[in-house]
Amino acid sequence: MWIRVAALEEIPVGSAKVFTVEGRRIALTRVGDQVFAFGDVCTHDDGPLAEGKLEGYVIQCPRHGARFDIRTGRVLRLPAVVPIPVYEVRVDAEGVWVNPEPTRGR
Repeated sequence: MWIRVAALEEIPVGSAKVFTVEGRRIALTRVGDQVFAFGDVCTHDDGPLAEGKLEGYVIQCPRHGARFDIRTGRVLRLPAVVPIPVYEVRVDAEGVWVNPEPTRGR
């Protein structure tokens, strides 16, 4: 199932914007020509991950510095040990679509 979340122009480059999709807080961002979607929750302490610093494909939690790869959800730095959920994204002329079931992560 795919859900239209936003127009491409609404998705920021270099930071993340949070949308509620099927009851889940999902952050979207653009890196180059690609759009990525990941859960807006640090698996270390449930903090708002989208408020963190984004560098390339890496987001850093603003609370304790855990780092995650937004493409895979993989943990890159402690204190987190559990991957974050990531979601499939599709972009077409009608906008940005997200599959609300995570493909990886928790």
